[in-house]
Amino acid sequence: METEFFKIFDENKNEIGTASREEVHRLGYWHETFHCWLVEKSPKKTYLYLQLRSDSKKDYPSLLDITAAGHILADETPADGVREVKEEIGIDVTLNELISLGLIAYDVTHGALIDRELAHTYLYINEFSFDSFTLQEEEVAGMVKVEWEDFVQLWKNEQLDIPASGFKLNAAGLKEEWKTSVTKEQFVPHPTAFYHTVIQRIQQQL
Repeated sequence: METEFFKIFDENKNEIGTASREEVHRLGYWHETFHCWLVEKSPKKTYLYLQLRSDSKKDYPSLLDITAAGHILADETPADGVREVKEEIGIDVTLNELISLGLIAYDVTHGALIDRELAHTYLYINEFSFDSFTLQEEEVAGMVKVEWEDFVQLWKNEQLDIPASGFKLNAAGLKEEWKTSVTKEQFVPHPTAFYHTVIQRIQQQL
């Protein structure tokens, strides 16, 4: 696989050059990412969609994560990140259909991985069915939805676990129904403050 290079930034978000993916995560350089959260809103309930990361992923395998997300390459702009939605989960969307939630900067260290992200964050509100999703199997192993209020209460420590429903891909790559109960420990360990910021900014748009 060709080495990926990202723009890197100092603590004041000034661009200072480029570095490889390996260097970015080993040395802890700030770098740009694209995050897109999918929400389904109806008069009665609002749902948030989450991806299940593949068990073959080097980082955070088999954990629940942002609906679609990825790194922005050195020769790309934040707007180019919208490709991640189609690549990872098969949903065709343009940048104009997304609601910008602004830049969310956060950093987390997990073992040898130092992840300092400048996340260009977006919201996509639409109606979805699980048949709509075509997954990039090396990246994503399933999709679930949770009630928005449950998700909020989970990260406010008002619930210890919440119901989730969706599908997983089996060994043959076919979708199998998946109903489960999830805790915070089953999510990628972004800082709690990150989840609180995401909740606040999405809430402002609902």
